[in-house]
Amino acid sequence: MMKKQNFLYRSGLFWMVMLSIFWLVVATSINAQTVINPDQEKVVPAEDTLRGAQSLGLDLPGHHTSLMTRLAEAPNNPVNVLILYDTSGPEGFLGELYAQMTANLVSHFGTWQAHPVGAYTAGEMSSYSAVIYIGSTLNEPLPAAFLTDTLAGTTQVVWMSNNISQLSAYSSDFQGVYGWSWAGFDFGPVGTVKYKQTDLTRDTTNPRGIMTFANVDPTRVQILAMAFRTDGSSFPWAVHSLNLSYIGEIPFAFMDHNDRYLVLADLLFDLLAPATVERHRALVRIEDVGPDADPQELRTIAEELSNRSVPFAVAVYPRYENPNGINNNGVPEAYNLAEKPDVVDALKFMLSKGGILLMHGYTHQFEHLNNPYDGVSSNDFEFYTAHVDANNSVIYDGPVPGDSQAWAANRIALAEAAFVAAGLPVPEIFEFPHYAGSVPDYTAVQERFGIRYDRGLYFPGYLSHQPIDYNQFAGQFFPYVVKDVYGSWVAPENLGNIQSESYNNHPTRSPADLLATARANLVVRDGFASFFYHPKLGKDMLIEVVDGIKQLGYTFVTLASLKP
Repeated sequence: MMKKQNFLYRSGLFWMVMLSIFWLVVATSINAQTVINPDQEKVVPAEDTLRGAQSLGLDLPGHHTSLMTRLAEAPNNPVNVLILYDTSGPEGFLGELYAQMTANLVSHFGTWQAHPVGAYTAGEMSSYSAVIYIGSTLNEPLPAAFLTDTLAGTTQVVWMSNNISQLSAYSSDFQGVYGWSWAGFDFGPVGTVKYKQTDLTRDTTNPRGIMTFANVDPTRVQILAMAFRTDGSSFPWAVHSLNLSYIGEIPFAFMDHNDRYLVLADLLFDLLAPATVERHRALVRIEDVGPDADPQELRTIAEELSNRSVPFAVAVYPRYENPNGINNNGVPEAYNLAEKPDVVDALKFMLSKGGILLMHGYTHQFEHLNNPYDGVSSNDFEFYTAHVDANNSVIYDGPVPGDSQAWAANRIALAEAAFVAAGLPVPEIFEFPHYAGSVPDYTAVQERFGIRYDRGLYFPGYLSHQPIDYNQFAGQFFPYVVKDVYGSWVAPENLGNIQSESYNNHPTRSPADLLATARANLVVRDGFASFFYHPKLGKDMLIEVVDGIKQLGYTFVTLASLKP
């Protein structure tokens, strides 16, 4: 049986190609960061920022009073975040992708609205708990109203990467007010970002630069995280003072399991829920279980998890298809769960031991296509097309032929009928096979289930209500429960799975690797350690990971405890 795709590494190839050209241009023009918006005629006096801060009772020299805490804990003030993103240039689509990923994280805390920064209107941010601006395009024209309102100092603003020069130029004394100033992007190899005394990874092949600083006053500026070059030298990765938190890059690009992306995921608690009590929960999912499963393997795993009082999910596709007769002398095979009573009994046993069934598609493959392998259930994609290229990489091609919301809803109905025919409860949570589907497919799942347990694919056009561009996409894992842009609650899966062999340019992944990721995720104050496991691997490595996660201080919980 082929192994489940590791989405993070697949999406990394996309980012490598699309961003290398973009940041080559940035590298040659970094010293040209200037205010280019023609309506930016006035400079905001430093006193305006000071008055804005003082109106909130802030002690500027000592920053002993946190603006973030005052805003987030204000009574009867539900969290509502404004997300602003860039749109100009040939890579303008990245802004919308990053905005979707930001919105997904923010949804853990409350509601959000998002639109291009160019559409910002004067006073708009005053209606929100906080603002997040994603500077993905160098020299994006920023409205004077946005700069003025940011410098007013009365709304918490998180600023990522580009165009901080426009803000500093718009202030009569940015350094004097905020206690720091920017210097320029560093394009050298940075492999580590240290946060909460934890070393998080950063892909050293990432061509994107990280902003460095000319001056940082340590008595007035909080250094939130430090970037470490491969030669051991370091500089601030993110800083905070007054109403402004600045992150020197966009941490969504080139994400990996142990990535500095976790810094942003945790900093949002400071911004939006600073009173959050620290806790660390865990989930485990038994993956790719179909009518062809080995009943004894399922029973053994259920027994081991039950003995450890560990609740678990079982991802089930209820129909097995082998249309090309692979490993069956060319003779096609197809059967439902109801035709395999031993497997059904094993699933019922798993339910009795604390398991819950998920719907993992209908057949976990698509018709007779090699999609991308051989058309056999659990090997192939069901709701998206893909192929393996000459470099042995899996390439995503787009929606399946005949894809529509009605088609996806019919697949779900067929799966429901197969569960009923087998005498099993119809699952209430969905997981996309290989974590891939089209926008209509996600819409169908949202309307039927309202909750998923997977990682998502996100496409330009969805947020801006334009035609969906399936040639570009972003993938995202979550360290906590979110309500993603499709409207579905998503239970996190952020550790990945054990891979004993490398394939399609994906490296192996051992129990020690999963535990290292769980350890890294401890920086997220209310985060998860969630992984999936294939029963064909036996019980020993499963036990190693489960016991190791417990030893790190995580508590395994039920999916039911996470449902809204």
